[in-house]
Amino acid sequence: MSEAKYRRVLLKLSGEALCGNTSYGIDPATVTAIAKQIKQIVGMGVGIGIVVGGGNIWRGAEAEKQGIDRVTADYAGMLATVINALVLQDAMEKEGITTRTQSAINVQQVAEPFIRRRAIRHLEKGRVVIFAAGTGNPYMTTDTAAALRAIEIDAEVLLMTKNNVDGIYSADPHINPKAKKIDRISHLEALNLRLQVMDATALSLCLDNRLPIIVFDLRAPHGIERAVTGESIGTLVYAEE
Repeated sequence: MSEAKYRRVLLKLSGEALCGNTSYGIDPATVTAIAKQIKQIVGMGVGIGIVVGGGNIWRGAEAEKQGIDRVTADYAGMLATVINALVLQDAMEKEGITTRTQSAINVQQVAEPFIRRRAIRHLEKGRVVIFAAGTGNPYMTTDTAAALRAIEIDAEVLLMTKNNVDGIYSADPHINPKAKKIDRISHLEALNLRLQVMDATALSLCLDNRLPIIVFDLRAPHGIERAVTGESIGTLVYAEE
């Protein structure tokens, strides 16, 4: 097994990542495959926090377009992330990974409240911590939650997974076949070029706190392991000197 470059990381999983080849819901085989990858990282002694989205179940922005109040839609999206977190927790525990789910909204029957010092203590004990319900605030994406939690737990890198996109491109490669892949870019350049790395709030948080981001395809063979060991994969968003 390769040696890890990072000792603590924050892994961002989109809700769509749990769909597998379907367009909605949760594919158990896909969740199990993700859990097996995470087990490899835990075996290296790496502390892992995970933020999971909810887009496979509910998308607040789309619900708003259909006439649902934005705040209500966003809170419904937070509940969708709790569902995904519990399913992922179950899959990881079946792989023998000690896991805790912490929620930014109060759902004490199924998850701990988010408490930073408790989360760090779990990580120090070798447990994986899943952060559910985003930041607990409407108008904030799970990308912003991932950046915030990464900073709060002193992660050395934010691993931003994508679906069927192997990094950052000059344009959407699914729409523009002439889009060029970018191997390295600074936070500030990504902001100025308005590249679809993550939302601007999240990217600005990473910029201000000098948190590097690795953007890669979740479906790449051993993708998470390769990112953690420092192998060149996807796109590195780095802090300028």
